[in-house]
Amino acid sequence: MLAREYPDARCALNFENPFELLVATVLSALCTVVKVNLVSPELFGSFPGPEALAAADPSAVEEIIKPLGLFRNKARSIVGAAREICDKFGGRVPDRMDDLVTLPRVGRKTANVVLGNAFGVPGIAVDTHVARVSRRLGWTQAREPDRIEVDLMGLFPSSRWVGLTHRLIAHGRSCCRARNPGCGECVVASLCPSVGNPSVGNR
Repeated sequence: MLAREYPDARCALNFENPFELLVATVLSALCTVVKVNLVSPELFGSFPGPEALAAADPSAVEEIIKPLGLFRNKARSIVGAAREICDKFGGRVPDRMDDLVTLPRVGRKTANVVLGNAFGVPGIAVDTHVARVSRRLGWTQAREPDRIEVDLMGLFPSSRWVGLTHRLIAHGRSCCRARNPGCGECVVASLCPSVGNPSVGNR
């Protein structure tokens, strides 16, 4: 049902390579994708790869990403990640979960975004939308992202994990919102145990 409703669901961040996706995903924390996509062209135009960003003056990076909020912490994080990519991985974004999560501000969610969308490695990236919609649908009762990830992996074949992530995010943004969910227009309402009690997903 979700696949039919969101046939073109995909990663909403604009990127040209794994490094750009990694940086954009880190920047998207507590920020809208729209804002990240607005600053990305200038950021990647000024610092077009790990080597350039690793050598950057953090204040110059801060100036570009200032509209995103938390810009000082984010600038330190992406410059630090670029330096570690250069120092530890020969200037190439690693394509293994165990390596990715060693980078500054890169947890399993960010790593799964990069692995699934840049390298084609199956994974489920649990953001706020995936967590909320999954709980409302009764697929998990967990609140911890790692536990939700494990629960969803057990329900779907790995070939569907990346697409499932995008469709749950799309559904969470357009219909199954945290406040005022559109249960009357929901394509999976007939199968949803939380219809009439959407607060289930927010607890």
